[in-house]
Amino acid sequence: MDKERYERGIKTRREVLGDAHVDRSLAATDHLTQPLQDMVIEYGWGAVWARDGLSRRTRSLINIGMLTALNRPHELQVHLKGAINNGCSREEIVEAVLQTAIYCGMPAALDTMRNVKEVFDQLDAKSNT
Repeated sequence: MDKERYERGIKTRREVLGDAHVDRSLAATDHLTQPLQDMVIEYGWGAVWARDGLSRRTRSLINIGMLTALNRPHELQVHLKGAINNGCSREEIVEAVLQTAIYCGMPAALDTMRNVKEVFDQLDAKSNT
């Protein structure tokens, strides 16, 4: 493992997804899941997300499209919150979902929009407390 890339990855992951999410993910690891968590942090976050070629905002919008296409609702919800953290507006997120309807199909976009609504409702409820 490249320690510098791992440290850059954990920093980036925390900035995008928040400390609470990262802490929960790390606390849930065990001997079986630790190697995958390490790969996600080192390569996903340290080698790719930390690159300068695209803004985090752009990466978030791309992720919404890919996670819609792959039908990965759990990761989608995580990255919807990350998109907000990365400066994506709600309007941009909805537009990204509309774009997926054409390329990924209406059922995929409908499922994603349900997740978008759920995340927006959670964020609104949190801000009203």
